[in-house]
Amino acid sequence: MTTQPTLQTERLLLRPFTLVDAAEVQRMAGDYDVASVTGNIPHPYEDGMAEAWINTQQPNYEAGTQATFAITSRSEGILIGAIGLIVNLQHQRAEMGYWVGKEHWNKGYCTEAASVVVRFGFEQLNLRRIEATHLARNPASGRVMQKIGMRQEGYFRQHIFKWGVFEDLVIYGLLPSDLLQNE
Repeated sequence: MTTQPTLQTERLLLRPFTLVDAAEVQRMAGDYDVASVTGNIPHPYEDGMAEAWINTQQPNYEAGTQATFAITSRSEGILIGAIGLIVNLQHQRAEMGYWVGKEHWNKGYCTEAASVVVRFGFEQLNLRRIEATHLARNPASGRVMQKIGMRQEGYFRQHIFKWGVFEDLVIYGLLPSDLLQNE
């Protein structure tokens, strides 16, 4: 069994999720404002969904198709959100996705977590490209991508259908050479 590593930043500990996190995942991800600006979080977030999601993570990591981390505070150990990479092994690339509990918005946690996760992707998973998307109406997510050196590569009009509305999607990409240029 391949164990997913724990990553650290100045303020954060990024670790694998455990079932102990399920209630907080349901509470935070189930918040309408959080779910509404993501592509994949359902609303309402029903009982059992968090446990089912958490139970997929270790098998997906072992298969090399995903690495999902709980974003937690190093000092207090509280759950802040989630960040992960969905890996395409054939093309050596991944899509990064994240969410942060509403009470933790605008504190730089997502940018801090994303910086260490892209390094993990390039250095440990040997990826050649990491991409991320955000709903056009959620520019804060785009600012996270920009701050870690990602480049906007496209704007897809009415690209996804979420909650009865077609949404525009913005895509960003990052290569290892982009990180070197930003150092």
